[in-house]
Amino acid sequence: MAAGTHYLPGLTATNQPSVQTSDDAAGYYELGEKLVDPHAPTGPIAERWTTRKFENRLVNPANRRKLDIIIVGTGLAGGAAAATLGEAGYNVKSFCYQDSPRRAHSIAAQGGINAAKNYREDGDSTYRLFYDTVKGGDYRSRESNVYRLAEVSANIIDQCVAQGVPFAREYGGLLDNRSFGGVQVSRTFYARGQTGQQLLIGAYQAMERQVAAGTVQQFTRHEMLDLIVIDGKARGIVARDMVTGDIETHLADVVVLASGGYGNVFYLSTNAMGSNVMAAWRAHRKGAYMANPCYTQIHPTCIPISGAHQSKLTLMSESLRNDGRIWVPKKAEDCDKDPRDIPEEDRDYYLERIYPSFGNLVPRDIASRAAKYMCDEGRGVGPAIEEQQPDGTTKMVRRGVYLDFADAIKRLGKDGVEEKYDNLLDMYERITGENPYEVPMRIYPAVHYVMGGLWVDYELRSNIDGLFVTGEANFSDHGANRLGASALMQGLADGYFVLPNTIREYLADGPFEKIDDSHPEVKAALDAVNERVAKLMSINGTRSVESIHKELGSIMWEYCGMERTEEGLKLAIEKIKALRKEFWSNVRVLGSPDSLNQDLEKANRVADFIELGELMCIDALNRRESCGGHFRAESQTEDGEALRHDDEFAYVAAWEWGGDSNEGGKPVLHKEDLIYTAIELKQRSYK
Repeated sequence: MAAGTHYLPGLTATNQPSVQTSDDAAGYYELGEKLVDPHAPTGPIAERWTTRKFENRLVNPANRRKLDIIIVGTGLAGGAAAATLGEAGYNVKSFCYQDSPRRAHSIAAQGGINAAKNYREDGDSTYRLFYDTVKGGDYRSRESNVYRLAEVSANIIDQCVAQGVPFAREYGGLLDNRSFGGVQVSRTFYARGQTGQQLLIGAYQAMERQVAAGTVQQFTRHEMLDLIVIDGKARGIVARDMVTGDIETHLADVVVLASGGYGNVFYLSTNAMGSNVMAAWRAHRKGAYMANPCYTQIHPTCIPISGAHQSKLTLMSESLRNDGRIWVPKKAEDCDKDPRDIPEEDRDYYLERIYPSFGNLVPRDIASRAAKYMCDEGRGVGPAIEEQQPDGTTKMVRRGVYLDFADAIKRLGKDGVEEKYDNLLDMYERITGENPYEVPMRIYPAVHYVMGGLWVDYELRSNIDGLFVTGEANFSDHGANRLGASALMQGLADGYFVLPNTIREYLADGPFEKIDDSHPEVKAALDAVNERVAKLMSINGTRSVESIHKELGSIMWEYCGMERTEEGLKLAIEKIKALRKEFWSNVRVLGSPDSLNQDLEKANRVADFIELGELMCIDALNRRESCGGHFRAESQTEDGEALRHDDEFAYVAAWEWGGDSNEGGKPVLHKEDLIYTAIELKQRSYK
């Protein structure tokens, strides 16, 4: 921990509620009542989760067989939850839009999963993982949730090893660890560059065992189009069979959303092409709060964009920063040169220079902004691409920095580097045609993850009774910036250990009144979905869904990307409003609704992305501070670092749907104060 930091047991508040005095977003929103987590724990922080598990009521095995649970999503959070709740004896319905649960986007995670095992005896502990995560999130996360995450992290590794996940091991057979950004210990467990894939196979196998046992019913190629809410409680979903086009209703006693993040609002991202916000946004429109939507993570190590033809970007694992060194030429005139011809004295290893304590392993938001600054100075490398400027003109800009393994190859040998990273370096060569063992890799930041999501309390309940949200779909654990290798940790923690222990408190009131398709609210939800589909098919305009999505992404990246300003965000909001009008009056959806129709699927998703994009800009406009992945140009230090304003913004921004803004609707902001007892608020420093 940083100098001057000491252990706090969590008994006394270390900060006061913030009082916002600035109001950049005045006129764009309404202020609602304060929000309080009704299930927030108290007492010593190290005892809160143990106490809560004991205090939560149990559901006896006979009653579990009478209770139905819907889980939307089969990634690490959803797959683990389905496996665990099925094993417990509940009746689980599992939904995914992919053709197999194994194709969930969790499979794309590369670098590793964090756990406070302290195998290296380098000073790690549950408290240190907690501290690093809260600090990495720039003090904008709930401390109780984060401590619980750190506490159960060690159990995750034991669970996965028991499942047969092939974690890397040292020569003697012990599990190996490596480092990730924002920490000074080695706590990341990994399976070469395929960690997400191996963990997902473990969760998938566990879930399939329950499918065979009859406790889990699997619905692949089904996409959730709406949430069914009856008497204020979530009681089911409306889903579309993506093969036949049939619109179906599925009912249950509780609904769990584990549907992932919304990074594709930017069009270009490292997310799977099908990743979307629809399940979460449909719940939001039914009353669920969307929390901190402007907190998006820009990953610093991705393959740079090569031109306007692209619709997808490729992640290069953060683990590469363990051994690769990041640099740009000191002189702009050297950017055209072969990097091997640039002498050492003419290279700027800028992260090592600016952040000597952490070097190339600073957190993602810091590494990403630093790369942007280098390119803005004219020292970017690689082919120049056309880039639109704020004044509407275009400019040719090089967007890339070098990630160099020459020193690592000298130290470890090519075989040693290959053993650690071969599949990643092979993927890079296949995409770029450049051999990273001979020529430095080129990387640049890209949208990768979102820290925002549906608001949940300590028990992972949304503000709608009976609706639980897990994994990246909720906002709860990462604050304004997620540390590397923590997404897999949260997904499996929620699915295997947290949700099964919190959902039983809600289900203990069951069995509940049975609902069938004849219920008026079920019919109303089904009718609303059919009307929306019919409307999309009937517009028959001139613009493709793809072109509108691409325009939205351009607006979001330009004005709500790595750097945001009051002027730019207000302009973005107006552009998005105009784009929404254009969408609903001039989009052309091809094909028929009663069969396989990927154009219709995308139209449904993009319609929600447009509404989400506007809320993200309003949230970013309201938060006149810089914290983690949210960087307001008006709030920075003399060195260009993020400058928080804890006196105004130490709160969770939970937004309630207020209606279509083109029809006069405004989102309603509910603030949940972030009060710390086990950590002291400080301006982040990695120098």
